[in-house]
Amino acid sequence: GMVEKILPRRNRFIRPAVANIDALVVFAANVNPVTEPFLIDRVAAIAGDREVPVILCVNKCDLDPAVDLIRIYRHAGFSVIQASAETGEGVEELRDLIRGKLVAFTGNSGVGKSSMLNCLCPDLALPTGEVSEKLGRGRHTTRHVQLFDLGEGTYVADTPGFSSFDTDQMEVLLKENLQYAFPDFAPYLGECQFHDCSHRAEPNCAVRAAVESGDIEKTRYDSYLRLYEKASQIKQWELK
Repeated sequence: GMVEKILPRRNRFIRPAVANIDALVVFAANVNPVTEPFLIDRVAAIAGDREVPVILCVNKCDLDPAVDLIRIYRHAGFSVIQASAETGEGVEELRDLIRGKLVAFTGNSGVGKSSMLNCLCPDLALPTGEVSEKLGRGRHTTRHVQLFDLGEGTYVADTPGFSSFDTDQMEVLLKENLQYAFPDFAPYLGECQFHDCSHRAEPNCAVRAAVESGDIEKTRYDSYLRLYEKASQIKQWELK
């Protein structure tokens, strides 16, 4: 192959290592392995910071319908698909959402990204791995980023799965920008008593009031606090 030209870069991610995507499809499950909401929120915040839409595909719903997980993210404004690569549930809905786009599949190991790709395009026959019943996590059957042409102008980048430990390798957003990476916070930004409110302990905070009233999911707010703490540890010299 030869490089003929270099196209403008609209967005890029370190983990998963992709660029110029139209949407990020985050896979999760509520059973073997159980996806921690913080993993979803951290990936979604990074995507939100880059203005990349997020689609949440909750897989293995034949084993556990993940009612609370689906409710949380639909309430937060995400496109959420209830799916099962085993039964085919949600496959056509996902196909419709990604049609004509370049998207990346990401999520924790063993959650079924490659299995869902096989459902979307059986000719791929991608290898899939078993999930350890003892450890509750999968093996890395996808070891590098690979781009697949699904036809109709649809391209999917399948990426290696990650564990909760791998989130330390992901980008850390600036604390000043973090609030804008949570779309469910948007209606309340600018409504706080202080214009530079961090939404942690300040009085008359509209975001915290929305959490208390149930308008913002508490797990989402808890993830914001964890990410804010990580962002607070960044030294200015590290950004240069």
